[in-house]
Formats: sequence, structure tokens, C-alpha cells
Amino acid sequence: MPRIIVERNFDPPVTPDDLNAVSQRIGGCLDLYRVRWIRSHVSIDRRRMVCEYEAVDAQSVRDVQNAAQAPFERVWPAEVMGEG
Repeated sequence: MPRIIVERNFDPPVTPDDLNAVSQRIGGCLDLYRVRWIRSHVSIDRRRMVCEYEAVDAQSVRDVQNAAQAPFERVWPAEVMGEG
């Protein structure tokens, strides 16, 4: 299944509580849109975040973000490199 990347920017920096709240809202939508969360990376300054999902297409991941009211900058399909 394709990997889909979600890019987020935060101003002011995102707090751990905000991340937990969004994570819970997204978690409630994943099965509905047949999307699986893989991992997320947040910058040290908490102003940028990249999330990786597995889904049939990028639109399914956009639908999850919109349903969970999780703001994002871009959603795009990716190819995994260097993974065994």
C-alpha cells in the first residue's frame, strides 16, 4: 500500500497537549478511511511536523486530516527508500 506524507507547520510552536488532542481525533478517523498511521517526526523547535501514513491514496489521508480538524500544509505520496 502506498505511503503518504503529511507536512504541518505551527506558529506558535505546538504543545504536547495540542499534539495529543489532534492525535486522538485522527485516531478516531483512521479506520473509517482505511488509513494506517506509521510514524511522525516533530522538529526540536516544535514548528514543523512530518507524518507518515499508509493508505490507498493521498485523498484518503486528506479526508482523515479534514475530518479530524488537523491543519496541514501538504499531503503527497512517497516512495520508501532504504527500508529493508
